[in-house]
Amino acid sequence: MAAPPANAQESSAAQANNPLANSTAMNFQNQYNQLTGSDDHANQFLLRYARPFKAFGGDWLMRATVPVNTFPDGAGSHNTGLGDVNIFAAYLLDTGNPALSFGIGPQITLPTATDDNLGSEKWSLGFANVLFNASSPTFQYGYLLTWQASVAGDDDRADVNVAAFQPFGFYQLGQGWYLRSAGVWTYDFETDNYAIPVGFGVGKVTKLDRAVMNAFIEPQWTVDHKGDGQPDWGVFAGINFQY
Repeated sequence: MAAPPANAQESSAAQANNPLANSTAMNFQNQYNQLTGSDDHANQFLLRYARPFKAFGGDWLMRATVPVNTFPDGAGSHNTGLGDVNIFAAYLLDTGNPALSFGIGPQITLPTATDDNLGSEKWSLGFANVLFNASSPTFQYGYLLTWQASVAGDDDRADVNVAAFQPFGFYQLGQGWYLRSAGVWTYDFETDNYAIPVGFGVGKVTKLDRAVMNAFIEPQWTVDHKGDGQPDWGVFAGINFQY
C-alpha cells in the first residue's frame, strides 16, 4: 500500500492534477482515438493554458484550450488544422475545506476551425463545473462537467447541444509516481449518441526549480457507446507544467 507523501515532491504530486490549483498552468496534451463503425482514427493535440484571477470580489480560474485536430475527411483521407477554441472561467466557491476545490462558471466555444470538418462552424455557450478532492494524500478524485449549445453560426451546419463528464481519480504510489483514470464521457442531445471511455494510466510528477512537471500516459477503452465515429479505444498523454 502506498505511503502518504513524505517530502515536497510527493506533496506536489497530490496537487499536480488539480484543475483548480491556485497556479498558472501550461499543458501539452494529445488524445488519439480509434473510431467506432470504421477502421479510421482521429487525433487532437491540445494546448491548454490556465490562470487564476480575481473578479467581482471573488477568486476565479480561466482555462483556454486550443486544439489541433486530425479528423477523417469522409473521402479516405484526413484533414489537419486548428479546431474550435474553448474557454471557460470557473468561480471558486469557499468550501470551508482547503483540500476541497469547487468551481462553476460560463464557457464559450469559438468557431475557429480552419476546415469544415475540424469544427462545428458554430458559436456555443454553456457552463463548466469542476470538483477536486485532495483530502487524502494518497488518493485524489473529482470531475469536470461541461455543457454547451450553439447560439449562432452557419445555419447549414448541425446545431450543437453536447455534455461532457470527466470523472478522474489519481492514486499516489510515492516518489512522484501515480496511477490515473480520466476518460471523458460525452453525450450529444441532438443525436442521442454517446461514448463512455474508461482509462488506466500512469504518471510522474517532478518538482523543477520554477515549476512542477507532470508527465503521463493513459490508454483508454470505451465500455459503451452509441453511434458511429465515437472513440472505440484511445491513448491520452501529455506533459503539464504548473508555475
